[in-house]
Amino acid sequence: MASKERTIGTMYGAGQTSTFLGVPACSDLTSFDGGVAILGAGCATPYASVGAYCADTPTAIRAAMAPYSATTTHYDFDLGGPWLGPTGARIADCGDLPLDEADAPGNRTRIRSAVSTILDQGAIPIVLGGDDSVPIPLFQAFEGRGRFTILQLDAHIDFRDEVQGERWGLSSTMRRASEMGCIERIILVGQRSVGSARPADYEAALAAGVKFVSARSLHQKGIGQVLELVPEGTNLLVTLDCDALDPSIMPAVIGPAPGGLTYWQAIELLEGVSKRGRIAAFDLVEFFPARDIAGLGALTAGRIVANVIGIIARAAGPA
Repeated sequence: MASKERTIGTMYGAGQTSTFLGVPACSDLTSFDGGVAILGAGCATPYASVGAYCADTPTAIRAAMAPYSATTTHYDFDLGGPWLGPTGARIADCGDLPLDEADAPGNRTRIRSAVSTILDQGAIPIVLGGDDSVPIPLFQAFEGRGRFTILQLDAHIDFRDEVQGERWGLSSTMRRASEMGCIERIILVGQRSVGSARPADYEAALAAGVKFVSARSLHQKGIGQVLELVPEGTNLLVTLDCDALDPSIMPAVIGPAPGGLTYWQAIELLEGVSKRGRIAAFDLVEFFPARDIAGLGALTAGRIVANVIGIIARAAGPA
């Protein structure tokens, strides 16, 4: 006789779900009108040396949050009330985009097109990456839609012009963003240790007007210094590279470094910037499922995504 599985989900009464926290699925982006649209994008432009190592991220994050699908109306102490607030919000999980490691231009086109469609429908995209090349086509979808501030939480600055001959990969994300006409400022938070950037790349970022708040500075002086860099009323594109978080809470990354952000620093920073401006898009990238430990990294990533959706819902007001 098979024993009954004992999980927190069975205790809460969660059923089987393949969507984020059990929200409704939406297979046709053109049919979703307003609200928040969750989209999985496992990779855009993989380096030949490592491939699409984050391809399973959307599935892993949804699976980590599935046990909590019956609790969305419970009291969420991170948000100070039910997940989506007292009035709820329109939200749908639009599934995952096709991924072809041999067709990076096709991957980028699919991401840019899908995000553009979401924006055309008046919705806010929440993108589950994927490596850190995914934000490039996401940002491109905002061309011609106004001016935007990028807030990137990341251990690295991603300002290489190219790596291994590739100009659209994960080490070039902010360099490509700095070249886009719709981006008026870039704020990078959480830098520490070493990455692909050389001194000349850091100097190029400074010359491009990038503002830095290192992990050390954040720990020493708090999040207020970041909020001061965000103009009131700005439109924000927020991108969270999971290696911005300390490995003690986020072991599942390809480039861990000690001294990263705590969970509460990340949450309070996201809450703080949402009061300064409007979050027009959010993406979470560089979660590496194969390196996770007991699903703790996936849970941390999923909780951050849930918080962002809850923050957006509260800012939007009644559904």
